[in-house]
Amino acid sequence: MDVKEAIETRRAYRSLDPVLITEELVNDLATHAGLVMSCFNNQPWRFCFVYEQKKLEEMHSVMSQGNEWTFKASCIVAVFTRNDKDCVIHDREYYLFDTGMAVAFLVLRATELGLVAHPIAGYSPKKTRAVLGIPDDYQIITLINIGKHSEILNPVLSEKQIADEGQRPPRIPLEKFVHHNSFNPSADPDPPKPVQTD
Repeated sequence: MDVKEAIETRRAYRSLDPVLITEELVNDLATHAGLVMSCFNNQPWRFCFVYEQKKLEEMHSVMSQGNEWTFKASCIVAVFTRNDKDCVIHDREYYLFDTGMAVAFLVLRATELGLVAHPIAGYSPKKTRAVLGIPDDYQIITLINIGKHSEILNPVLSEKQIADEGQRPPRIPLEKFVHHNSFNPSADPDPPKPVQTD
């Protein structure tokens, strides 16, 4: 599988079958995530791979309503970082950008290995810190749920989630996010969305 195929194959499936999570697999995913570029090679990302059954069950308590499908994940990767781990140049903080790229590399490597790696926003950072012992000064960016894609639909899925399992959700057209040579205000007319807090 080449990079193009991995990008086109990747799907955020929610119906998961179990997969054996080994230290070798964890090291493989982490190694490939760690090869991403970062500002001055600071490598600000931190990953906590949760795959021991008792700890996975504890992680169920951090999930938001609607994310009960994550209870079938064989591994949950908490991704966290701090702004002082990376470049701060005037008002530009690079830690979130660089960590996001590392997540993308991890997801693509998992896809290449035939796995689903589904990052989510629906969780409590406070509860995640408590379960995993992550200090308060780290920002938890996402939780990545890993498993094998199941052909059997998870019965906890909503109607929208079931529809998304069958077909990739629509992508916005290129003209909505590609600007040629200068900013085109008509391409991005939507007001900012409200910020959700924990």
